[in-house]
Amino acid sequence: MSVSFRNVNDCLVVEIEGEIDHHFVDEVKKSIDTRLMSNDVRNVVFDLKKVDFMDSAGIGMIIGRYKQTVKRGGVTSVACLSDNLKRIMMISGLYRIIKIYNSVEEAAKVL
Repeated sequence: MSVSFRNVNDCLVVEIEGEIDHHFVDEVKKSIDTRLMSNDVRNVVFDLKKVDFMDSAGIGMIIGRYKQTVKRGGVTSVACLSDNLKRIMMISGLYRIIKIYNSVEEAAKVL
């Protein structure tokens, strides 16, 4: 799994490639948290177009970043989900608190 970052407007875009599971979640959380604090960014967009699997640890990681952005007056969203990840978002109930977009640009424009 790999993680890369970029800024689009007032958003930290977190692009993840590979599987989001309990093996790598702690590392990803630390990387995102460091970026949030050092860049003073309020909004986070997870670009998941290159993610082929996510378990409950991945859901927890997204929820944790959601809580952080809310505290900072921001928004967390996800973009570019496969059908499998959309299903996971629906089953877990994440779609109720985290918006789903077709592209990072669409998410960044709304935020």
